[in-house]
Amino acid sequence: MKHTQQPEALLVLQDGSVYRGLALGKRGTAGGEICFNTGMTGYQEIYTDPSYYGQVIINTTSHIGNYGVQHQLEEESNGVKVRGMVCNFFSQVHSRFTADGSLQDYFEKANIVGIHGIDTRQLVRYIRDKGVMNCIISSEILDPVQLLAELNKVPDMAGLELSSEVSTQQAYELGEEDARLKVAVLDLGVKKSILSNLTDRGAYCKVFPARTPFEELAAWNPNGFFISNGPGDPAAMPYAVETVKQALATEKPLFGICLGHQILSLASGISTYKMHNGHRGLNHPVKNLITGLCEITSQNHGFAVKGDDVRDTDNVEITHLNLNDNTIEGIRRKDKPAFSVQYHPEASPGPHDSRYLFDEFVQLMH
Repeated sequence: MKHTQQPEALLVLQDGSVYRGLALGKRGTAGGEICFNTGMTGYQEIYTDPSYYGQVIINTTSHIGNYGVQHQLEEESNGVKVRGMVCNFFSQVHSRFTADGSLQDYFEKANIVGIHGIDTRQLVRYIRDKGVMNCIISSEILDPVQLLAELNKVPDMAGLELSSEVSTQQAYELGEEDARLKVAVLDLGVKKSILSNLTDRGAYCKVFPARTPFEELAAWNPNGFFISNGPGDPAAMPYAVETVKQALATEKPLFGICLGHQILSLASGISTYKMHNGHRGLNHPVKNLITGLCEITSQNHGFAVKGDDVRDTDNVEITHLNLNDNTIEGIRRKDKPAFSVQYHPEASPGPHDSRYLFDEFVQLMH
């Protein structure tokens, strides 16, 4: 197969570090918060996860693009949500017979800028040491000084409210209309596989825009409330915190995932913080303190809840702990039928060790 000469590209970090490589995707310039995902598969699910909105992803696995893309089966939203992508080797050919096309074409259509030919092991070690920061990729501006000036225009993730940018603009319904259970979903950037895990268990879901007043959720008369994952700083979302406070007052079951976990924590008087580096990958070990069992989990978050705050809150208990760094991975209210986890039990991609949490939510609503 004949390959065309790939143009050069530059990656510049906020501290001035410069990495030279080759362009992938669309020719252009894109900036955002740089972060790394250690998963060895599932790149399309990662790129279409709304939680990555505003971020540039480093895929740490060596080869990206070698199995192409599938437009329906492996998309977690209505399109690519990452700002850019960095990898070691970007494959121009793919070998999966069920693929709809190449990752290169997919990125070009989605206007995604990327860079490959980077020593991603060295880059990830550097970021892991220095901490999370913004970056910019360009295949059109190859002057590092000029690119750094452009990078300074990229907003910091801390204090950024992004859920209302990726949330649905109109409420919609999923599942069987005559189902016994109705779940009101507050869409802060929900993944499709989360919704399918609810409907597969017999729930009829109505998905509401992020800034929907609680009265609209309650007027649908659901059996329970689900607070979704999503991007941005939870501390910049007082509107969602207020919605969850009102949902808790109904005494109906409530389940939160990822950003939803952080919002439930804030609604319970527990503060959040920006992590030195977030958790992003498919193999994070988490201990369930209720059962004593360990789960291998799929994760994607750059913020976390403060452990000391949880331990000092009488009506909240810790249910799950991260075995790598002891961060809080799950809580439940002692006085309400409400619980949440920091990780992704639906996975997609990742192991299915934690899908029992959807069963527990459904059982609470019966």
